This record gives sequence, C-alpha cells and structure tokens, in this order.
Amino acid sequence: MYPKAPELTISQWFNTDDPPSLGALRGQVVVIEAFQMLCPGCVSQGIPQAQRVQRSFGTDVTVLGLHSVFEHHEAMTPVALEAFLHEYHITFPVGVDEPGPVNGIPLTMQSYQLRGTPSLLLVDRLGRLRLNAFGHIEDLDLGAVIARLIDESPQGTDRLDP
Repeated sequence: MYPKAPELTISQWFNTDDPPSLGALRGQVVVIEAFQMLCPGCVSQGIPQAQRVQRSFGTDVTVLGLHSVFEHHEAMTPVALEAFLHEYHITFPVGVDEPGPVNGIPLTMQSYQLRGTPSLLLVDRLGRLRLNAFGHIEDLDLGAVIARLIDESPQGTDRLDP
C-alpha cells in the first residue's frame, strides 16, 4: 500500500493564476521537482529534467516545482526566484515551500521527509506518493516509471515494480 501524498504547504505560487493542490489534481499523474535556485545539482540536472518531462509527456502529467529553501534564506527570496524562473524559462507552476518555524526547514520538505535538493516526487492518479527520490534519476528510468503510472487504470494499483 502506498501512502497518501501530503498536501503542499505553499506561501506563494509562480507561473499560474490558479494555485494547484494535490486534491484538485487527483486523477492526474503529478511530478514535483523540489529545488533551490542556488543548488548546483538542481540547476544542472533537476530543473532541466523537469522541463524535459513536461515537454515529453505534455498533458499526460502535471509538473510542479517546489522551491524548498533550507539554507541561504536571505539570498533566495521570492523576488530572486521570479527572476530565476524567467531566466531559466521555467513555465510550470512553482510554489515557494512555506518556511518552518523551527530550524528554517520548510513545511512541505518536512512532511515529505526530503533529505535535500534536488528531490523528485511522483504522485499517482489516486494521490498516493509513488516515488520520493533524492538526487539525480536517469531520464530513461524516470520516463519508464512515469509511463507505468500513466498506464495504470484510474482505480490504480497497490504495487509498482522498480
């Protein structure tokens, strides 16, 4: 059995007029790329991969960005993020993870127990968390998992082979 994906706790959204929620996206496969704009692995691997997923799968998946700032808080403000999104041509919705009251660890980062950035989350059509991966995943491996989730019936399955 897969756990229900926790709802995202977002203080501000970019690239959308209609802030998404996982509840509203039920019935769709959702790819969430957790990143920080000053994270080298995010800039060189995570974000470009999310953009490739968006281009490759089109309307078969919903791609969301999650800007989870757990360090260098003063440098990664929403104003700086807006410029970053423009410069890197990021068109999918990006939410700013709500800062946590303790240790500055953002709330969504805490609820998903993310170890850092880049991290990739996959949510199936039933709103269940099917993948929580820290670091880089090869495109072919990720594409295969996403394709299997897309092909699952709307009723879903309790099992996904690695």
